[in-house]
Amino acid sequence: MNAISDTYRSIAAPAKGIYKELGSKFLAFAHPVETEDQAKEILAAVRKEYFDARHHCFAWRLGLTGEPYRLSDDGEPSSTAGRPIHGQLLSQELSDILVVVVRYFGGVKLGVPGLIRAYRTATQDALANARIVEKVAGEHFTLKFGYLQMNDVMKVLKDMGITPLRQSFDLDCSLEVRVRLSQIEDFRKQLAFCQIIVK
Repeated sequence: MNAISDTYRSIAAPAKGIYKELGSKFLAFAHPVETEDQAKEILAAVRKEYFDARHHCFAWRLGLTGEPYRLSDDGEPSSTAGRPIHGQLLSQELSDILVVVVRYFGGVKLGVPGLIRAYRTATQDALANARIVEKVAGEHFTLKFGYLQMNDVMKVLKDMGITPLRQSFDLDCSLEVRVRLSQIEDFRKQLAFCQIIVK
């Protein structure tokens, strides 16, 4: 059986970078994100804080495979900003990350090669200042079972090193858990053996 690769690289906390050329200033902000909504919120906050900048270019990648992803040149010539930012995320194999590069125009045009270099270098600087962490991809499951099955369920979770995220004990028991991708098949088998409903 092939082992499932369920780990990927991201950053632990926000980080900043900077690049200056011919009076233009490029401020790079790298943020860990897990959803598109989170990325959009941070992007909106950066745009609001640096409202006087000419461009707010960005790229983000999400999840184990880096899909979905999005990038924007925000008014710069096509493929001179978003693509170089995204290229750095790809080359460093980072996901669950957003990088926004804010540009203050210095009055001198840098040309296409100059812009690509500036956005790439600003992003590199922010990533060099970030702490890289390994993340584990997984799925959320809800388990429903009767009180008599409690010991069986808890034993499976303990043996697999899974900690319940939420639990409720009313007429029946309900647990929410997150299981890493490489454990899902085994997890389902063990709970099926105990006759537990997994959703």
